[in-house]
Formats: sequence, structure tokens, C-alpha cells
Amino acid sequence: MDTLCLTVGLVLVVSGLAHLLVFAVDGGPWNGPVSWRKPVTFGLSFGATLVATAWVTSYLPVGPRLRAALLGVFAADCVVEVGGITLQAWRGVPSHLDMETPFDTAVSLTLAVGGAVLVALLGVFAVASFRHRPTGPAGMPLAVRSGFAVLLVGLASGAVMIARGVVLTRTGHQEAAYRWRAVAVATGCYGVAVVGAAVWAALTW
Repeated sequence: MDTLCLTVGLVLVVSGLAHLLVFAVDGGPWNGPVSWRKPVTFGLSFGATLVATAWVTSYLPVGPRLRAALLGVFAADCVVEVGGITLQAWRGVPSHLDMETPFDTAVSLTLAVGGAVLVALLGVFAVASFRHRPTGPAGMPLAVRSGFAVLLVGLASGAVMIARGVVLTRTGHQEAAYRWRAVAVATGCYGVAVVGAAVWAALTW
């Protein structure tokens, strides 16, 4: 399973880099709900996260069969997320919070459900890292725990942003779902939460 996750992760990274070339050729805005930035950043981030998760979970006290099953679902979910985002980028429509057509609604809801699955899977790994001390060289337990803590904070903030965006979109306020100020505030709160998570991980080490 580790080899599969490494392979899939590298494919996602290559996809992100390939779309960076597409952006260089095609141009267009880098920011906004419709741009080549999304398949680039999501391909790179999901690919790197998948590879890192496969490596880090090898230090967790989780049974090999359970770990393999969880990583398999995680890898498939990463492909679905990046695939959906990339598909919508090529169609020239937003990947999230887009309820304009039945197909776009299906894609958006699939990505939202996939995000919830990601949070659940990473949550299982995070809980395992705090319930029992991770293995590895000196400093690895703290690194693993703090890493999962920070990751969960990021996932939680993203989930809240998407949930609020879905509500705004369904109530006829789709433009408000992409407000810059709301993102800026969420980013600031995320930074504070990251610091708190790191302190918490250090105290529980």
C-alpha cells in the first residue's frame, strides 16, 4: 500500500505541475473561483499530503491491515478530489459551491463529501497518534503529533468555510461565498489555531 500511495501521490504532483504549464500557455487569472491555480495547488498539495501521510502513519501503533485499508480509501479520495477540481477547471466553472446545473451540483457535493471523508480518515490517524506514543527516533513522536494537530486545524477551518459557502450558495448569495475578507479572517484564525495546536502537542508529548 505504501508503494501505491507513493505512486498515486507522485501522479497527483505531476498533474499539478502539468497544469502550471497549462497556465503559462493559456494564461488567465491566477486567483478566483475559476482559474488554473486550483488544479495546480490541489494536485501538488494532495499529492504531497498523500505521500507524507503514508510515511508518517508507518510510525503509528495501528494494525497493518487497518492502516492499509485506511490509506487505500485516503488515496482514492485524493484522486476524486483532485480529479473533480481538475475537471471543473477544464470546463471553466467553479469546482466548489457551484449549483448552477445538476452536474455541477453533483460535482460540488461529491467534493464536499470527499472532504468529510478526508477529515474522518486523518482524524482516525490523529487520534491514534495521541492515544499511543508513536514509534521512531527521538523527536518523532512530537513531530507526528504536532503535524497531525496542525493538519486537523487546517481541515476544520476549510470544512467550516465550505459549509458556510454551501449555505450562502443555496440561499441565493453565491457571490458572497467567495468574499476576500472572510477568507482573510479565516486565515488569521487559522494561524492562531496552528500556534495553539503546536503548544498543545508539545505539552502532551
